[in-house]
This record gives sequence, C-alpha cells and structure tokens, in this order.
Amino acid sequence: MPRSWAVFLLALAGIFLIDQSIKSIFLAGWRWESPCISLTLVFNRGVAFSMFAFLGPWLKWIQLALLAGVLGYVVRGSHLKRYSLPLGLLFGAGLSNISDRFVHGGVVDYVDWHCGFDFAVFNFADVMIDLAVLWILILNFKKK
Repeated sequence: MPRSWAVFLLALAGIFLIDQSIKSIFLAGWRWESPCISLTLVFNRGVAFSMFAFLGPWLKWIQLALLAGVLGYVVRGSHLKRYSLPLGLLFGAGLSNISDRFVHGGVVDYVDWHCGFDFAVFNFADVMIDLAVLWILILNFKKK
C-alpha cells in the first residue's frame, strides 16, 4: 500500500474513532454549562445551521453519494498523494457525521456557543471538516 493511502486511511480511522468516542459521552447523558458555551446533546437533522432538514431520511443517502463521488474524484485525479492527511481528516469526519444519521437519525452535536451571539451547535467532526478544507485550500494555493 502506498504511503499516501496509509496516511489517508489512518487519519480517516483516527478522526472517526475520536469523534464517535466524544459523541458517546454525550449520548450517555453528560452535559456542562457555562455563560458562553454549553456542552449538551442536540440531534441535527439537517446540515450546517439545520439546512436541508426537509430532505429527511434522503439526506444521509445524498451525503453518502456525494462523499463517494468526491472519493472517486480524488482517486482518479491522483490528489491523494498531495492531500492525503487533510483528506483523511475530511473523510473520517464526514463518515462519522453520516454514520450518526444512520444510527441516531441525525448528527450528534454538542458544542453550543452563545456568548455575545448564538452560533449553530456543532461537534468535533465539524471542526475537523473545516480544518481539512482550510488545509487543502492552503496547499492548493501554495507553490507545488
């Protein structure tokens, strides 16, 4: 197995396992409140800011198909060599959130920022997706 595939699969598995482990703590009933942040269980039936919740059970299948399509693009375009670690983060986090939809009927979110303004409730996988996209953009604009 080429090194890029190993890095990709290890990152994917690592992020998936870390995210699911954190979510299991909240699914078991743990919560914490502060003036700025509440850590409490919320099921998001949509995507960011609950958009597309009207798609109901179709949303998980659409997201799975999109993720498979992106994987096909990445593999056929030989992008894995350059972006193996951020793509592993992206796919691990994406699969973890999609897995939530199949198992729990919605994404398990738990970080609720409400200091100064209310922000969407999010989770570790969401942060990893944002980080991965930013990382890929930086690498893309950097000289090869």
